[in-house]
Amino acid sequence: MRRLGHHRLHGKTGGVGTKGMVAKLSIGVIVLLICTLSLLFSANIGSNREPTRPSKINVEELWQSAESGGWRPSSAPRSDWPPPTKETNGYLRVRCNGGLNQQRSAICNAVLAARIMNATLVLPELDANSFWHDDSGFQGIYDVEHFIETLKYDVKIVGKIPDVHKNGKTKKIKAFQIRPPRDAPIEWYLTTALKAMREHSAIYLTPFSHRLAEEIDNPEYQRLRCRVNYHALRFKPHIMQLSESIVDKLRSQGHFMSIHLRFELDMLAFAGCFDIFNPEEQKILRKYRKENFAEKRLIYNERRAIGKCPLTPEEVGLILRAMRFDNSTRIYLAAGELFGGERFMKPFRTLFPQLDNHSSVDPSEELSAKSQGLIGSAVDYMVCLLSDIFMPTYDGPSNFANNLLGHRLYYGFRTTIRPDRKALAPIFIAREKGKTAGFEEAVRRVMLKTNFGGPHKRVSPESFYTNSWPECFCQMNPKKSSDKCPPNNVIEILDSRLESVRDPDSTSQTNSTVTGLER
Repeated sequence: MRRLGHHRLHGKTGGVGTKGMVAKLSIGVIVLLICTLSLLFSANIGSNREPTRPSKINVEELWQSAESGGWRPSSAPRSDWPPPTKETNGYLRVRCNGGLNQQRSAICNAVLAARIMNATLVLPELDANSFWHDDSGFQGIYDVEHFIETLKYDVKIVGKIPDVHKNGKTKKIKAFQIRPPRDAPIEWYLTTALKAMREHSAIYLTPFSHRLAEEIDNPEYQRLRCRVNYHALRFKPHIMQLSESIVDKLRSQGHFMSIHLRFELDMLAFAGCFDIFNPEEQKILRKYRKENFAEKRLIYNERRAIGKCPLTPEEVGLILRAMRFDNSTRIYLAAGELFGGERFMKPFRTLFPQLDNHSSVDPSEELSAKSQGLIGSAVDYMVCLLSDIFMPTYDGPSNFANNLLGHRLYYGFRTTIRPDRKALAPIFIAREKGKTAGFEEAVRRVMLKTNFGGPHKRVSPESFYTNSWPECFCQMNPKKSSDKCPPNNVIEILDSRLESVRDPDSTSQTNSTVTGLER
């Protein structure tokens, strides 16, 4: 399980005191010694690869947070971090496209881009109409005042580009529109974008999804992303209240688990997983894929065998049952409209009847009217963040699942169950062919090899937004200076620097703190 370590047998070799002693040592004893050590080593290593004893998953432990290993979240600057200058190089507008969580990542990138260019950021635009048909916008979803206040040490932020008043005349600044390259490096912002900003006073980057490289060799820049994502981006009070109300109702009966059941039209069409559906449903999937994704020859059996298909609701239920969750487990489902209807949901409901979603827990008018819009997605996000366990069923290109995995890691290594679809695929395929003996044991062996929410090295293709360790974490008792936590008075230091920029002649220091920013 997550608390099992990898043990290694260490041995010492050394010379025997005299040649006479070596001569007296028989070859048989040496061979016996070598064989014994080899056997012990093999048994120890083998026990980590292929346990011979029954797999053990302690459900009670899973309801608790994973072990931290002495790490805690920390996104405060740890080196010299000057505040934004009084005069910036111009204004930066961005249009964030996609769903709520794709937009969330884009907002983090926009703040970082503004910092890199020493620009004033205009509140990001959310291109909600193209995805959700919801015009809530940034101001309708996020707490704007909190956003600006939290990031005051990092960038200047305004609601809109102000007019220029000169010689009694008013002039509007028109932002110069640029389409940034995907995953643009920092150099692009310091050259192409900055040159245009200085020339036009303002630039408009659109679209702005995945337009700044994720892997940046600058820990302070990465920590800024975390400050935006996990501190500054707070939903509006009424969304937070709705979410907390749902969590309170769910938790009134004990622990609860949240599952992102990504068995939906767009993801199934993207994955090319058609064959389990009837001809009419396959027609719908193929049409959606043709209209929204690049043409590619996809063979279902091949895709399924390498874990490229979203787990079916029944497969999710079978995994949880193999892990020994019982049918009293309360589960909150974060999902859009399930493709294929109740016939796919029925086997899951039979295994785990205590199923809820935001509409069933809180059938308020606001949620009923906007259950598929930004507000419904925001509520689902918060409930999944606060749940005792979170399980994504398809964390490939899913921004919702990936952002939540990262947020829960930062939120205190909260337990996540991440099925290894590739390793599970042959087990499920064998079961469908009637080979049911040892099924649950095989599932448990696969699940024991997964990470349950503790700190772990980020390995491509895992995103920074999925795993910000170690940049956005520090150690209370560090072995390396780079892992040391920032000083306790970091806010006072940042306040002092900010005050000196605002009023260079002032020597006063403020002791204000940023609400919600526990760095």
